[in-house]
Amino acid sequence: MPNQSAASAIPASPAETVGGRLPMRQSLLLGSLMFGLFFGAGNLIFPVSLGLLSGSAVWPAAAGFLVAAVGLPILGVVASAMSHTASLHELASRVHPVFAVVFTCALYLTIGPFFAIPRTATVSYEMAFGARLDGGGARLALLVFSAIFFGLVLLASLRPGRLLDYVGRYLTPLFLVLLGILLVVALGGGPGGPAPAPSELYASHAASQGVIDGYNTMDALASLAFAIVIIESVRRLGVSSPTRIAAEVGRAGIVAALAMGVIYTALAVLGAASTTLVEREANGAVALASVSQHHFGTAGLVLAAAIMLVACLKTAIGLVTSCAEMFATMFPRSLGYRGWAVLFTLASFGFANVGLETIITAAVPVLALLYPLAITMILLGLLSPLVQGRPWAHRLPMAVVGLVSVLALLAAATDLWPSGADWAARAGGVLPGFELGFGWILPGIVGLVTGMLVPGRRQG
Repeated sequence: MPNQSAASAIPASPAETVGGRLPMRQSLLLGSLMFGLFFGAGNLIFPVSLGLLSGSAVWPAAAGFLVAAVGLPILGVVASAMSHTASLHELASRVHPVFAVVFTCALYLTIGPFFAIPRTATVSYEMAFGARLDGGGARLALLVFSAIFFGLVLLASLRPGRLLDYVGRYLTPLFLVLLGILLVVALGGGPGGPAPAPSELYASHAASQGVIDGYNTMDALASLAFAIVIIESVRRLGVSSPTRIAAEVGRAGIVAALAMGVIYTALAVLGAASTTLVEREANGAVALASVSQHHFGTAGLVLAAAIMLVACLKTAIGLVTSCAEMFATMFPRSLGYRGWAVLFTLASFGFANVGLETIITAAVPVLALLYPLAITMILLGLLSPLVQGRPWAHRLPMAVVGLVSVLALLAAATDLWPSGADWAARAGGVLPGFELGFGWILPGIVGLVTGMLVPGRRQG
């Protein structure tokens, strides 16, 4: 079977196989690929919602958002390159083989068919039709829309070698042009007036709440999944040295980070300036559609729908490709790449039809569990020169962070387990920052330092 890598159609360049830096145009193309893979449904709606709710505190809130939604994803890809591992599964195996399978499956299913991929379809639908349909008509429309949407996603995903062309060359530039038109016009001639006072969550902890909002994009989780695609793209461009691969990923990451940072900030400011047009509790998709309609009339709704559709299509294609490649690699005697791609697309289609609000609500406790573990894994990857070969330097921090994350999950899932609020209160009295979502940091540091002191090295 031919190589199913998402970058397999990219010809190697002899000029780079001897260790030279990639030309700027190729770094820009890789940066466009990274941006296109990361920037999807949540990346459009969550910064707008943040702006609506943070009001006059939009700048510190946006700064926190950038840490989680820009800094962590780029570091995630760089960490994978620096660790000299081919995948998240291989990186997580440094903790324990069983943990590697469980954690990898949980992360990929979260950013794949359970939450992130279905969200790409439901957000696109909400932007185009959600405000104009309800009841049985809305359910039927969502069914038809998601069937067409995932049909296109599957067609592209079955040809993974064209991913760089689909996302880097075509969909990302089209998305940037469409979104640029909306942002320039809206920010240049917005509703005006001072931003309102921040809502309760942002009044005293705007920056930390912005970080938590950035978790909702799921991009730090996705970075550990997309790394296999991005690193292979660099290899196909002729770079073979692990150190050089990490450097080229870093260069491309700067391009992607600049683009994401500018757009996130602009969307947050747009949200803060739009409180005269929409309710502050409105989701970002509704807010974007309302702003676009305000400035462009009916054509604005078409523009907003086109922006969202392009953003969501490119991310869904990247996620299906990455998930299918990972499961085909972990379970080589199972379905194979194409079988997994079909299965994940069909599962995403099914979950998409439960609706956007259900997907977002169900994701919150799952992210409370997975995000600290993913961030710890990223940091361990960045520290590879120090911790590689030291199993307890991986196991202890992951164990204590996992324990605190379970407490955070219980605290976030009070609807299912009411006693979780009591556990959260007790943990908040012991762990600094627990109530803000950062109770895992100090235990993780202690676990890392302790693990570095444990004698013995992994053999082999």
